[in-house]
Amino acid sequence: MPAEVVLYAPNVHTGGGFVLLQALLGAWPSAAPLRLFLDARVEGRLAVPEGASVYWVRPQALARLAGEFAARRAAEAGSILFCFHGLPPVLPSRARVVVFLQNRNYLGGIKLSQFPLKTRLRLMFERSIGRLFRHRVAEYVVQTPTMRRAVLDWLGEPAQSPMVRISPFAGSMPAHAVPDGRETIRWDFVYVADGVAHKNHRRLVQAWALLAEKGLYPSLAVTLGPRDESLAAELLAIAAKHGLRIDNQGELSREDVSRLYAQAGALVFPSFGESFGLPLIEASKAGLPIVASELDYVRDVCVPAQTFDPGSAVSIARAVRRQLGQESGPAEPVSPEQFWSMLRGSGPQASID
Repeated sequence: MPAEVVLYAPNVHTGGGFVLLQALLGAWPSAAPLRLFLDARVEGRLAVPEGASVYWVRPQALARLAGEFAARRAAEAGSILFCFHGLPPVLPSRARVVVFLQNRNYLGGIKLSQFPLKTRLRLMFERSIGRLFRHRVAEYVVQTPTMRRAVLDWLGEPAQSPMVRISPFAGSMPAHAVPDGRETIRWDFVYVADGVAHKNHRRLVQAWALLAEKGLYPSLAVTLGPRDESLAAELLAIAAKHGLRIDNQGELSREDVSRLYAQAGALVFPSFGESFGLPLIEASKAGLPIVASELDYVRDVCVPAQTFDPGSAVSIARAVRRQLGQESGPAEPVSPEQFWSMLRGSGPQASID
């Protein structure tokens, strides 16, 4: 008989984690018992399987602690405590603890100085929880080989570490996002991502400014929500200064994201690191060419049409130009005689694009 599952998912209320949670709950076997501990902010937005019991966890410290106690009581011996929020339980559990780890920020290696102070303090606390209580975990579940390697490095000696299983999954997209549902192209490129620092929006806009210097003005849609208002305002001000065709669509529902894919010519994805990179999966299913960072996490889940160094606005701009069919050749070296002519003002000026 399958073990009873207690799914603990506080603080999962936006982004890729929320999309995956929706898909997972939508596929739950209707006859199987399920106990859910969910973020109160998703109440009314998330379809709960029929017959499942739900404890709504409010986003406050004391409420989270109360949720931990309630989950500990619910997770009996022989059951599975599935920590979907990426952290082990603070309290010891009689159940088998499985952690779905989809946040690379918990593993270190990413400078916290790039985050706002409030986020920095939260991540410091969560990293401490992850490290102090990892001995409670029987198994980690990740979605890519790159993430598995990162978790094993973080855990230390693999022989004494919990099992780290690779088990990717993604829900289906609405019908109008599949290739035969393509609409009129409205955007040359789209970037579906929130505004956390590693998503690299600023360098992407720098690349668009470089393209403008060459007389290229591809259209770009981004999806920065209310939490990223200051970043969105900053990027749109730069766009206005240089005459760039950049528009912020705001935080979108899953249906609106799929429609955005249907109206796009390509996905651009300059992120420095992802545990999964759900938009890469979604764009592939929607038949979009992908212009993305030349990093392991990208090739774990898709075959990009063009790649670039995410740390270089020039490299991003060049990849975009290749995708647009506007690639320029490399600089041709001149002879020493031509160099002297150029230096003395009587020869052609060389340039590197």
